Amino acid sequence: MPRTHDLHTHSTASDGSLAPAELVRRAAAAGVEVLALTDHDTLDGVPEAQVAADAAGIELVPGVEISVSWQGHTIHVLGLGVDPGTPALRQGLAGLLAFRDWRAEEIGRRLGRAGIDGAFEAARARAQGRIVSRTHFAHFLVEAGHARDLRQVFKRYLVQGRPGHVPGRWAEMETAVGWIREAGGVAVIAHPARYRLTATRLRRLIGEFRECGGEGLEVVSGSHSPAEVSHMAGVARREGLLASCGSDYHGPEHPWVELGRLASLPEDCTPVWTAWAAA
Repeated sequence: MPRTHDLHTHSTASDGSLAPAELVRRAAAAGVEVLALTDHDTLDGVPEAQVAADAAGIELVPGVEISVSWQGHTIHVLGLGVDPGTPALRQGLAGLLAFRDWRAEEIGRRLGRAGIDGAFEAARARAQGRIVSRTHFAHFLVEAGHARDLRQVFKRYLVQGRPGHVPGRWAEMETAVGWIREAGGVAVIAHPARYRLTATRLRRLIGEFRECGGEGLEVVSGSHSPAEVSHMAGVARREGLLASCGSDYHGPEHPWVELGRLASLPEDCTPVWTAWAAA
């Protein structure tokens, strides 16, 4: 019987609300047998998660979700099964974290110019790890009464053309995939349906990704509808990509996404974990 995998999750090391150990224990209680911790642009949560996974008797896949700039879009690329000690990967992520530090302060400055004071300090207070993310700002803005919920606050303040928007300057695709491969990992495009690319642009993205050494596509995602799962399964088959599955879990405050509560990978897809078995 296939083991239960959840290969896309977040902890307080980035913008999740559970500490890495709490996340692992919740995953184990939910029946997850193979869990990947994939915080945004950081591996800081992996050591704590590994200790908890050993205690809970589940397999931890060390991972990261790397932010990539591609033709005006921010694309997220998962690195699954990476060696966290690899110098190239660690140095590359350090550069992204430095940009994140500046971006968080700049978001605060721009919101201040729009009449919302103290946003950076409030977001920093919410963050439990190194990263101060847009999600931390969004929670502050909702609590301060500037929007009714997270969806509205992003549309009103944090997307392009709005007061708190700061464009991303992320890694190039070739660079990010290179870090992952050097660290012994498998590169996977995360939640591809979320980018709302045309069929032509999606083919172009995947073509460039494969040329760089990318190997996988997140077919089953917590943000994919059944129709999107079916469509992305077809894309993975046609493009010769391994298929991954992950909830993109951020915490219990998002009850519509739960650890391990995922559709099965379509049977005619090749699971990404076959790459680890072969290695």
